[in-house]
Amino acid sequence: MKNNINRPLKVVSPGRVNLLGEHVDYNDGLVLPAAIDRYVTFKATPVNDQTVTVHALDLQSSCQFSLESLEKKKDIHGEELPSWAEYPAGVAWVFMNHGFEIRGLEVSYSSTIPIGAGLSSSAAVEVGFAVLWQAAAGWKLDRLTLAQLCQEAENRYVGVNCGLMDQFACANGVKDHAVLFDTRSLESKPVPLPPNTAIVIADSGVRRSLTDSSYNERRSDCETAVRLLKKVYPGIHALRDVSPNQLENEKGILPGVVYKRARHVVSEVARVQKALIRLNEGDAQGFGELMVETHASLRDDYEVSIPELDVLVASALELPGCLGARLTGAGFGGCTVNLVLEQNVKGFISKLAKVYHSRTGENAKVYLCHASQGAMLK
Repeated sequence: MKNNINRPLKVVSPGRVNLLGEHVDYNDGLVLPAAIDRYVTFKATPVNDQTVTVHALDLQSSCQFSLESLEKKKDIHGEELPSWAEYPAGVAWVFMNHGFEIRGLEVSYSSTIPIGAGLSSSAAVEVGFAVLWQAAAGWKLDRLTLAQLCQEAENRYVGVNCGLMDQFACANGVKDHAVLFDTRSLESKPVPLPPNTAIVIADSGVRRSLTDSSYNERRSDCETAVRLLKKVYPGIHALRDVSPNQLENEKGILPGVVYKRARHVVSEVARVQKALIRLNEGDAQGFGELMVETHASLRDDYEVSIPELDVLVASALELPGCLGARLTGAGFGGCTVNLVLEQNVKGFISKLAKVYHSRTGENAKVYLCHASQGAMLK
């Protein structure tokens, strides 16, 4: 525990894109994220006192807080921590509560992950700080536990009721692979991405307006569905346990909106199961078709899409080489993810941006991504 390091440290922590399995993580479902080669890069120097000085270069903002008074959520001048500084402070707070040594640091970080676009920039920050503190103090921790503690920081300190997928993907990414993550058993395995294809992300430019109430309503609808379906199927614990046939047979006992929300989750869990077969067979076309089905389900049943995302998806599917497209992340803004044949990527990127602008008047940033390794010390 006492292999303290005093040399400068550098950590890179990736964002993530979820390829399939949207809004199922809080229903005990299976998700299929990939870490991407868009990173938060940290440069840190350990210090010999209990202060942490953080420079968020992209925000042109700095904050200094003491490890001895994290509970108060104040900086060393007694002012409220800015919201962005709650992420590193929360990580330190949780790890110290669990008995891990956390050292004072001076840290500068910047990001190539678009903020607020649904690519997990906040989880990348949390996991990056966790890896930094682990390196500075010399303790070791498996990556699942590290991700769980970062999730705890976001839930209990920052106050965002997120699932585990984002932190897990940022910590456990595998180069050139998606990672299947079972949010119930917490088991995971890498899954090869289709050969000769690329992941292209299109940022709509619309920042997510997912309010807590919208998100909480959908979680509540899922819980209502489980409660009502339990009367017929007492063995179920979450929507993950309900088959499409069971849901259709009992749709009459569910209020209309609750049924639609449940239909998305139940069908999405089934799509991830099909996706595994298609990926293991190298069936890029079949995997892309499932992405398109997911977008329709998120748009019509879960109602988390917006016109700009629908335009991006429809426009992408008209272009040569696009095998699949859908919104990714929570919805209400942010990005789409596209599966594109490698030979068509260059043309796809330039054409999609032009078509989107012509149809909406908005500018989309479209960029090629590769599935990457999880957060690491450089």
